[in-house]
Amino acid sequence: MKLPRRSFLHLAVGAAALPAATRIARALDYPSRPVRIIVGYAAAGPTDITGRLVGHWLSERLGQQFIVENRPGAGSNVGTELVARAPPDGYTLLLANTANAINATLYEKLNFNFVRDIAPVAGITRNTSAMVVNPSSLAKTVPEFIAYAKANSGKINMATAGVGSPPHVYGLLFSAMAGVDLIPVHYRGGGLGLVDLLGGQVQVMFEGVASTVEYIKAGKLRALAVTSATRSAALPDIPTVGEFVPGYEATGWFGLGAPDKTPVQIIDRLNQEINAGLADATMKARLTDLGGTVVPGPPADFGKLIADETEKWGKVIRTANIKAE
Repeated sequence: MKLPRRSFLHLAVGAAALPAATRIARALDYPSRPVRIIVGYAAAGPTDITGRLVGHWLSERLGQQFIVENRPGAGSNVGTELVARAPPDGYTLLLANTANAINATLYEKLNFNFVRDIAPVAGITRNTSAMVVNPSSLAKTVPEFIAYAKANSGKINMATAGVGSPPHVYGLLFSAMAGVDLIPVHYRGGGLGLVDLLGGQVQVMFEGVASTVEYIKAGKLRALAVTSATRSAALPDIPTVGEFVPGYEATGWFGLGAPDKTPVQIIDRLNQEINAGLADATMKARLTDLGGTVVPGPPADFGKLIADETEKWGKVIRTANIKAE
């Protein structure tokens, strides 16, 4: 039997609309099963702890388990690729961080494009670092350190958490803007670098406030400045680097991402719940204890942060001509 042309067109349009309708229905029912939050690092670090705080909050708010799954490797690239290749259904999410923006340029060949393949869901925190020296250092201020570094060019060792790590690129940016020559000494993690800084084997490090604040308060390290644009609530008496090197700013960040093409209804719901968490006094206090300042906002704001940070650190990495080892 031949169908009239108009009836055929109606059926064809209806059939084409079915997948979209199904996706919307699933999005409205989200989440109907446990959700994975992929963390590209081993357990117990700040990225992992942030992921577990957010996962616990979302589990209580949405009635399904949001389970952190640690997938360390290649500076978080292993976990990021897993999410980039996952079905865009909201059941595999990424605890994104500063390293994702750095790695986009640091690694010449990645099997994914972070900006293109990961959809921004919500920013969580911006995290400041401290420019710290051993208490035996003659430098008690940033200007004194710059003067000392210029007088001892090529003799100042700077601890990093590895090639292309935030402490490394923060130090590279400082070197370029302050006109000093710091020699990077790379460790397999920031903790090992701190051990040598405490022992006086290296002279300076740009390390997270969460990792350094207790040493600073105990007088075991001297904080010359914090790297954020404004002073840190955790170290309110410590100036910013930018007060002495105009325009300097280097902060880490955490946020939640999803595979590209994840339904907007799912992204918006997650964004709404995360923003509610960032407004909760208890949740906000726990994130602040990790050295973070909460950054509530829509997905577009987090997307702009990702794009801006990828461009900023890309320039630093290309200028210094560093590559992943």
